[in-house]
Amino acid sequence: MISFSIALVFMVAMYFIYGKYVDRVFTPDRNRPTPAYTLTDGVDYVPMSNKRIFLIQFLNIAGLGPIFGAIMGAMYGPVVFLWIVLGTVFGGAVHDYFSGMISLRTNGKSLPEIIGDQLGWTVKQVMRGFTVLLMILVGVVFVSGPADLLVKLLDGAVDYRIWVAIIFCYYILATLFPIDKVIGRIYPVFGFALLFMAVSIFVMLLFHAGSMTELTVANFGNRHPDAAKLPLFPMLFITVACGAISGFHATQSPLMARCLKNEADGRKVFFGAMVAEGIVALIWAAAAMAFFNGLDGFQDFMKENNNSAAIVVDTIAHGWLGAFGAALALLGVIAAPLTSADTAFRSARLMIADFLNFPQKKLRSRIIVSIPLFALCTLLLLMSQAHFDVIWRYFAWCNQTLAVFTLWAITVYLAKARKNYYITLVPALFMTAVCTAYILIAAFNF
Repeated sequence: MISFSIALVFMVAMYFIYGKYVDRVFTPDRNRPTPAYTLTDGVDYVPMSNKRIFLIQFLNIAGLGPIFGAIMGAMYGPVVFLWIVLGTVFGGAVHDYFSGMISLRTNGKSLPEIIGDQLGWTVKQVMRGFTVLLMILVGVVFVSGPADLLVKLLDGAVDYRIWVAIIFCYYILATLFPIDKVIGRIYPVFGFALLFMAVSIFVMLLFHAGSMTELTVANFGNRHPDAAKLPLFPMLFITVACGAISGFHATQSPLMARCLKNEADGRKVFFGAMVAEGIVALIWAAAAMAFFNGLDGFQDFMKENNNSAAIVVDTIAHGWLGAFGAALALLGVIAAPLTSADTAFRSARLMIADFLNFPQKKLRSRIIVSIPLFALCTLLLLMSQAHFDVIWRYFAWCNQTLAVFTLWAITVYLAKARKNYYITLVPALFMTAVCTAYILIAAFNF
């Protein structure tokens, strides 16, 4: 519990210390009108309160990554705590903050446009296609993931394919309707479920601290059962993405940049939501190593259950919280991917609309842009037979590669403004090495 406690305290403290420093580097202007007011359209540009925006941003970015990714990352041992903490504070939070604030300063521009402005026309064209593809992959992954969990939650009473259809219909509505009409109203329910899940598992951790594997000199390193095939570098840094740094987040920040009332609130929303997500990842990584009486027990359970993170979540929830508590906790886990995929499709719609300069105020215009997106998603679901792990590997690499381009674009932006660009240059170099090494490892091992 010592390792977990230190990691948790450090992450919270860094929100106030490092978060304020990063905010000073950008220098927000509280008197500058934001796009929520200058471009109000009642659909995507809608002024909203800080509490609602923080909740939406947190739910947008807190998909299955900080839960499933953290559990799979825990297979490498307690060293996962280091990556979650350092990745969140010095990578993910900075990455999310600047992508949101730059969008705020540029009339709510989508990520491909921001990257293109800094890295050139050719990169912009590549990023337009690459980023939309990633949004579709997120949608596919986060249709099958929650559908699997809902089948487990109700003991198979409702068929998997029916859940897929229901979830898909919700995504269509959330993509097409004004952000404050569907997403803004249903997210408080999702937020409660996700908060209950995180808090309840954290409380149970306090009672099972003695069985958690600590980060010590002896445990510092790759403890994965298949360490020869899955080296710590780069595999851990790809496996735990959304709980540390994730390119997907930078596609979501512009959504809230279009709704933020004041630039001075950016740190609370963008930096703060990433720290909150890192805490969720930390909790689940610790829970995996504590519930099964240490790392060895956890690894044995994963081996017996096909390395299924979904089964781990279900087992921990029922074992610690009972039937009713487990149902609420699993609803929180289900809410996480639902609230990422709905805005992923929304982001894809806006990216295409920005590229085509196609106004989205009319419902007919939104439908025209969305039809190809949902058609391609349906095709991928049928090809993969809707299994989570079929496309996870492709999604994970694309996700971190997008983070690389985002970090380099932010670095150029800061350098042009004669500001401290080292705060993004260092993570940009590191993540470039991670993604490059992953390609080489994958070529030989998969």
